[in-house]
Amino acid sequence: MTQPERILRAALSLPEADRADIADRLLLSLDAADQREIDALWAQEAESRIEAYESGEIKAIPGEQVLAGVKARQR
Repeated sequence: MTQPERILRAALSLPEADRADIADRLLLSLDAADQREIDALWAQEAESRIEAYESGEIKAIPGEQVLAGVKARQR
């Protein structure tokens, strides 16, 4: 039996909550590279928006106004 098979067999003998935790951690480890790239892109976007706001290229809208617009569209 290979090491991955032994690990899988041992993992399958664990309680459901522990198996779910292991599965979640394994999935997160696979997505880690993608998440770093996504985080970097969001940081770049945030910086771009801050620069646009500070230069007067765009204006801020109060949060209450934005939420009121969202609520109005949901009706």
